Amino acid sequence: MPQSIQFRKAQERDAATIAHFNAAMALETEHKVLMPEIIGAGVRKLLATPSMGFYVVAESGERVVASLMITNEWSDWRCGLFWWIQSVYVEPAFRRQGVYRRLYEYVQELAQADSGVCGFRLYVEKDNTVAQQTYASLGMGQTDYLIYEELKPGIRYFTPADRS
Repeated sequence: MPQSIQFRKAQERDAATIAHFNAAMALETEHKVLMPEIIGAGVRKLLATPSMGFYVVAESGERVVASLMITNEWSDWRCGLFWWIQSVYVEPAFRRQGVYRRLYEYVQELAQADSGVCGFRLYVEKDNTVAQQTYASLGMGQTDYLIYEELKPGIRYFTPADRS
């Protein structure tokens, strides 16, 4: 990995880049075109509300080249927080160079300094075997849980595919 990569918590000035990364990731992994006004507002809301979570970014020079989001899940069984890793994106030119590994290690360092964190969780698209192998290589294991969801009626976050 290039030595010039630095890791830090994201700031408000990173919002447009993170929103762009999230849109690129959704298109690449799920073939969904996110609505810019929704993803932009969502990124800005999380950055402005630290109790919901935070983003971590990787910079090469002064350019952000990767990001991930951390959100919180309370575990009463463990009396601690799981940090959910979400919205992971590394620019194509920086992939397979250890950038995600270092992002994850940075998150682990942050958690080590926070006694309220009990572990990490993430979900991965079921056909994304490259990502699954990466997470396994970092010591994460598949759980016995499946993810289910239901959106409230009227919630839209992506543009339906053009059917013409």
